[in-house]
Amino acid sequence: MTHDYLIIGAGPAGLQLAALLERDGQDYVVLEGGAAPGTFFTTYPRHRQLISINKVWTGSQDPEYNLRADWNSLLTDDPALLFKNYSSRYFPSADDLVRYLADFARGLNVRYSTPVTSIGRDSDFVINGTIHAKRVIVATGVSQLYVPPIEGVELAERYDTVSVDPDDFVNQRVLIVGKGNSAFETADALIETAAVIHVAGPHSIKLAWQSHYVGHLRAVNNNFLDTYQLKSQNAVLDGTIEEITRKPDGGFRVLFRYARTVENLRELDYDRVILCTGFQFDATPFDDSARPALVIKDRFPEQTPAFESVNVPGMYFAGTLTQQRDFKKSTSGFIHGFRYGVRALHRILGTRYHDAPWPARELDLTPEAIADAIIARINVTSALWQQFAVLADVVTVSGSTVRYQEEVPVAYLADGGLGVFDLAFVTTLEYGPDHDQVDPFDISVPRIAENDAAAAHDASYLHPVVRVRRDGQVIAEHHLAENLENHWNLPTVHQQPLVAFVKGILADAL
Repeated sequence: MTHDYLIIGAGPAGLQLAALLERDGQDYVVLEGGAAPGTFFTTYPRHRQLISINKVWTGSQDPEYNLRADWNSLLTDDPALLFKNYSSRYFPSADDLVRYLADFARGLNVRYSTPVTSIGRDSDFVINGTIHAKRVIVATGVSQLYVPPIEGVELAERYDTVSVDPDDFVNQRVLIVGKGNSAFETADALIETAAVIHVAGPHSIKLAWQSHYVGHLRAVNNNFLDTYQLKSQNAVLDGTIEEITRKPDGGFRVLFRYARTVENLRELDYDRVILCTGFQFDATPFDDSARPALVIKDRFPEQTPAFESVNVPGMYFAGTLTQQRDFKKSTSGFIHGFRYGVRALHRILGTRYHDAPWPARELDLTPEAIADAIIARINVTSALWQQFAVLADVVTVSGSTVRYQEEVPVAYLADGGLGVFDLAFVTTLEYGPDHDQVDPFDISVPRIAENDAAAAHDASYLHPVVRVRRDGQVIAEHHLAENLENHWNLPTVHQQPLVAFVKGILADAL
């Protein structure tokens, strides 16, 4: 038997796609190496607190709007399968997510305890030598610890196996290699017991509240920075580790090259060295006939705007792996972002293989109808909110036919994914240019007033942007004024300027 779809991995992305295929009655199977879904989250994060928020109370009864503050639920029509039913904590335990995924997986065609050890291709894909599929969707996440090229790195302990008991580090000097959330999660856990903690890496620390990239250092993990700046024996070291050697009397000597000081090289001694350097895609199961091209230091498979491998036709990617398309810019690496990317992938597969056009509803060919539809959606949509600048709602105009299509990947649209049309109004939510270059808490930095329609194009905060595409080019652009509570529906500030913009475009184009 040859399956239409074979999904590798029963994590959040694999389950999300499986649920959509199951709903459609498609032929699919999911292969999962673990004995249950969500194997990654049985181990990570090591200290068990997620950094994906779970805001139960939003003041709204709109389920779509509420997903803006729910970063853990998968997309489902079953209200019982909302994550708020599994935890009320703002930063929940990873154990609750594992429990949630187990319930979500019920009724899906998942083969557990089936690790994928080989992936090849002749006329079809062949997995483990015996399982055949027309198309493969890789939803394995970044499951392999990234090990930097440091001489003596094998002497270091690793984030995936190091003890999480703070008492194992009493009065010790600890070097943590890496400056991301796993590094600071580990450092925070050792503050009360370790004598000295140094967190080291070659790049500047980037804070999520400034960059708006949730993979950068989160406030929930950065208590350690207080202990550094308030002189509590801990420090952040900027530079590269050249070598790690074992000392004859125990412990380790680290040769460190500073990035910002006159004293270039320094030898530092530690009792423990821990690698917390992030993860990468595990490409070992793929043979030469089906090996995807890799990018970003070989940490991610390279993908087309349709989430397909650039060099292996019929191989698609879902979930965390799709952050290659918006690396460190949006949210495709996280559940609250990639759940919408998976739904977009499902629609792409439908258009390519099942003659199913992108879901659409028709509108009247009037400026008011188009503007009203855009205003209504941007005030509730979670997809555009989470996948800012990556997903768009698209209103296409072809002759007298107007269609509203939701949650289209911007790059897929630009690549011709929606076919031919006379013109399209493409709506995204976006931050302003250079939004990550300014301290948002610095009151000396001027900013435009909210609800200032005339200056909306200078907004720094998240706000709607409507671009007009024609013949493959952007021919016009309109910004809706930012609003403190993200209510973009004021008649004179948002509605009327948008109607006027659409009216002008239609008058010129039709």
